Amino acid sequence: MSYDLVIKNGTVVDGTGAKRYQADVAIAAGKVAEIGKVTEGAKRTIDAHGLVVAPGFVDPHTHYDAQICWDGAVTPSSWHGVTSVVMGNCGVGIAPCRPETREIAMRDLVNVEGIPFDVLHQGITWDWETFPQFMDSAARRAPSLNLAFIAPLTPFRHYVMGEASLERAATPEETAKIAALIGEAIDAGALGFSSTTLNQHIGFQGKPLACRNASHEELKAYANALKTRGKGAIEIALTRQVGVLEEDQCELLDFLLTESGRPVTFIALFDRDDIPEAVRDTLRRAAPMIAKGARPQTSPLPLTREINMDNPFSFAAFPSWKRVFADSSKEAQKAVYADPAFRNQFREDLKKPMGFSNWSRIVVHTVRNPALKHLEDKSIAQIAAGQGTVGGDAFLDTVLADNLELELTMASWNTREDRMRELLNNRAILMALGDGGAHVDMLCDAGYPTYLLGTWVREKEAITLEEGVRKLTSDPADLFGLKDRGRLAKEAPADVAIFDPARVGSTNHGERRYDLPGGAKRIVMPSQGVEYTLVNGAITWEQGRLTEAKAGTVLRG
Repeated sequence: MSYDLVIKNGTVVDGTGAKRYQADVAIAAGKVAEIGKVTEGAKRTIDAHGLVVAPGFVDPHTHYDAQICWDGAVTPSSWHGVTSVVMGNCGVGIAPCRPETREIAMRDLVNVEGIPFDVLHQGITWDWETFPQFMDSAARRAPSLNLAFIAPLTPFRHYVMGEASLERAATPEETAKIAALIGEAIDAGALGFSSTTLNQHIGFQGKPLACRNASHEELKAYANALKTRGKGAIEIALTRQVGVLEEDQCELLDFLLTESGRPVTFIALFDRDDIPEAVRDTLRRAAPMIAKGARPQTSPLPLTREINMDNPFSFAAFPSWKRVFADSSKEAQKAVYADPAFRNQFREDLKKPMGFSNWSRIVVHTVRNPALKHLEDKSIAQIAAGQGTVGGDAFLDTVLADNLELELTMASWNTREDRMRELLNNRAILMALGDGGAHVDMLCDAGYPTYLLGTWVREKEAITLEEGVRKLTSDPADLFGLKDRGRLAKEAPADVAIFDPARVGSTNHGERRYDLPGGAKRIVMPSQGVEYTLVNGAITWEQGRLTEAKAGTVLRG
């Protein structure tokens, strides 16, 4: 027979963790037709000598819910060998949504995911109301990648309760309606549901994100919706005091595992050198739940972000900053930053480890005011020392002096190599937290697959190539029940990443582009060494460029 494509002479790493081997891979009708010695002809042949042929990578933690409306290529994930993305994480999203509550949904994304309101207002198409309609709308867009969806709890509560969802728990009647809608989403193919308890997850009008108000009775009903169907998973962001998962959060994790009978993945597991034993303590506390199917998520990247004071998400964990998020207009923010009462409260907040360890890690990147140019590349700690003041005041004074226009960088967690080796070699930990589509003007970690393969596999040899590929493929696919993805096997859909193991990688520093709706800025992470990507048998990335192929589909559980 004649195949559509044959990949010759490559090193197959099949995604299961099994030892690599030399083989050809033949593809026909969007599926892997043969793995071995292929002698038949093909419409096209790729010589993969010296290259790794692996399953396409599965990114389990993204926030592309809005971006798929204007970017069917789902960049930058599609540059990094990613062939399937899971969105709807952290309890926030844009479906279901009634026309009259669209602004609430968008403001939630502004506050929680750091996406500018004007970008959302111009870019979201709103050709849906219910969650199944949202999934169908995504399928009609003919994306470059496969799209998978978790049902985020916040818009479901909005849909049933209106603005009361921002204030209180649901009544039994409301809970039943919400549970029915979540069940409808699961029946339509959603891979589970998501929520959060994080206090920095602030929604519309500076109020707690609606899913944070869900009671245990509610969560039981929603978890039971998965149990009765025998499928799906739960993703939840859990609160950690002083960097460690608290006892009540462990109890919540156990509760969700028990009531759903399904896997639960939780965020975020970051190594903090200011609280050196936090990760180990969290893993010890969570060990009984991990044994029952809980999966903590971490990133192989050091967490480095840009801070744009138009949306100061990085400070949302501080109680004093609730005033800032209640009215995010520039004049309102300036008034708060200048208020001595706010500064005093912020000073008290800073006595507790909440979002960063010290002011030396926050550096002025660029300023607009020419009189402040001498502050660029200086840390807030350096500026404070030069002014004879404290970090918080130096920071706020500089923000005001530059009319909130300055941009800063913050370096924080996952920086200790020895501790990262521990995390990478712990098979219970899920590689994730790329957050693709979120915090667009602050950071871009969506390139973590190539960073993992380049930095931790090749350069530091912390894990094997086989294990690195497994962590990016079958491991996340299995968690969410995507049984036909994440493995290179005969008859499986032909999602394939072909990369040069000697070159694959990316930096943890992004580059700026102005390609969002309205020309807004975002940070992106280019890839290195990804030669080809195939989605359902079609080449979507070829030697540094996206092709015109729109081969993605909506993956349904």
